Amino acid sequence: MPPLVENSQILSAFVPVDLQDGANTGDWVALENFNQLSIVFFKAAGTAGDDPTLTIQQATDNAGTSAKALNFTTVYVKQGTLASVANFTKVTQSSGNTYTATDAAEEQAIWIVEISADDLDVSGGFTHAQGSVGDVGSNAQLGCGMYLATQPRFAAGVADATSAIA
Repeated sequence: MPPLVENSQILSAFVPVDLQDGANTGDWVALENFNQLSIVFFKAAGTAGDDPTLTIQQATDNAGTSAKALNFTTVYVKQGTLASVANFTKVTQSSGNTYTATDAAEEQAIWIVEISADDLDVSGGFTHAQGSVGDVGSNAQLGCGMYLATQPRFAAGVADATSAIA
């Protein structure tokens, strides 16, 4: 099996930041060359009441044209003292484009939302996805977002493909 970096693109949504300093909007990721996108949010423990909300949107281009909700029902979660959380918990929610875990601010966490290129409104011309986390409140909380684009649509592999951020 080839190395991960030869069959995927690992991209920054937003670099590690203090989540209390405003909205943290990820870059738009093009899914024309990939079938799967994992949107990963990784955070440190913060202060009670400052629970982050992960929001997923879709657009028709990398400028965010016609941006609208990209609904999902499943989130994979590791939350607590991450050094002692071995496995992800599959969380199922009502369909929507946001996820917030109650009392999440006080704990370290990794949240992953898996998006298939087929989840986009392809017939409406939607080709891009984005993850973002809004301002969490008035207390410091370190966090970052990243994308993992996998399942290349073309046999040449991604080493020679166009970047997923166009």
